[in-house]
Amino acid sequence: MNYVYPAIFHPESDGGFLVTFPDVPGAITQGDDFLDAKASASDALGLALRGYLVHDKPLPIPSKRKASQVDVPVEMANALKIAVIEAFRASGMSKSEFARRLGKAENEARRILDPDHPTKLATLDAALKLFGKQVFVSIGDAA
Repeated sequence: MNYVYPAIFHPESDGGFLVTFPDVPGAITQGDDFLDAKASASDALGLALRGYLVHDKPLPIPSKRKASQVDVPVEMANALKIAVIEAFRASGMSKSEFARRLGKAENEARRILDPDHPTKLATLDAALKLFGKQVFVSIGDAA
């Protein structure tokens, strides 16, 4: 599970950037400068991918970045939430069983699986471990 997608940064006449994602047509944003545009792109990408999940659509597969493109990662909390939902759906487990195995009430488990409901990182990590997944963090330059 890797939530890094190539983006195209289109320079605008006023000095800002319009950002689009070839693999995720609904993710479009802009920024006043490159760093602002990249931060906005990460947020827009996460929102768009969560939208796929809300509508029960499979996530688009990231294509290989071309020389003219920039890799943009999904913000960490969104990436973990998306990973939990994907792992849950692939497991075939019921929401009741998911709740039982996590030691949570069923309504809390449903909120964990709601793409638009915020969930603590520790809870998402525990849910991923339940599905045999491990989180690895990679740090890179912002620009």
